[in-house]
Amino acid sequence: MSAVATDGAPRRQLGRTGIEISPIGLGTWQFAGGQGFDGLVWQEVCDDETIQIVKTAKAGGVNWFDTAEAYGMGRSERRLACALEAAEYAETDVLVATKWFPFMRTADSLRVNIDTRIECLAPYPVGLFQIHQPIALSSVRAQMDAMADLVETGKIRAPGVSNFPWFMMRKAHAALAMRGVPLASNQVKISLLNRRIETLGTLKAAKELGITLIAWSPLEMGILTGKFHKDPSLLKTRPFGRRQVMRIQLERSRKLVEGLEEIADANGVSAAVVALSWLTNYYGDTVVAIPGATKVSQAEQNVASMQLKLSDREMDRIDQLSRRFRHYLPIGK
Repeated sequence: MSAVATDGAPRRQLGRTGIEISPIGLGTWQFAGGQGFDGLVWQEVCDDETIQIVKTAKAGGVNWFDTAEAYGMGRSERRLACALEAAEYAETDVLVATKWFPFMRTADSLRVNIDTRIECLAPYPVGLFQIHQPIALSSVRAQMDAMADLVETGKIRAPGVSNFPWFMMRKAHAALAMRGVPLASNQVKISLLNRRIETLGTLKAAKELGITLIAWSPLEMGILTGKFHKDPSLLKTRPFGRRQVMRIQLERSRKLVEGLEEIADANGVSAAVVALSWLTNYYGDTVVAIPGATKVSQAEQNVASMQLKLSDREMDRIDQLSRRFRHYLPIGK
């Protein structure tokens, strides 16, 4: 159910938890960039820029942030906590979502790992604790039992999952329901270039069970902004890992991006604002998004999308331009 905060910012329910979040959060993997594996995907964002990005998000009504253990092994979490303090977010006014990385781990690791997550994010509590991938050594039932224990002991407010297919999401929901705890969310890939939640059963299950879907990479690493179509040489400025994926996406998205830019021009905004507005409204309240930001200007675009109201005709046109991306498309098609 949609709502409005006292400052006028839009709010939605996070699943059936009673927690209110803005339709747009901020993804913060980039806060771990420039080092190790993360440097293959993200460039370094200096501390001052990080703080300004978070302050911009706050000014625009964003009240939640997503990070993870795997983002620099706690580096993103620590830098986010520092930026939240610098932006003067009260502990009670922000929801911090983080994730446990399950590879080669059992459910018992969840009960121990949470203490590290709490330490990295201090003084901000863990609001939403998510299982990062469906690859743990323990069953879904065992993992959800561990999550329910964390809710009952007050170490987290709500449990979520990430990248779970529909049938595993249903299993997680059922296991938590036996403990009287709602599954808050499933963080999955959703964008105008990836609408497979509509054909794989994920969206149907989420609506039926009252689970929020959190869209990661909603702008496809910047492809949907249109800037790389206008100047492909900009790809050379991106880290190697991102550059390879983005090059593949350029041509297949050209007609869609042209349509986004026409609608953006008519509304006096950017293509990124249009793409995010469509994504967080087309599916009702079920889908929220966590675009990242390495610059203040990107954070400004993110928050602007919460104020843009596209017409029915504009929504339909974008739908038609992106319908082919509801199904799997081989690379280069």
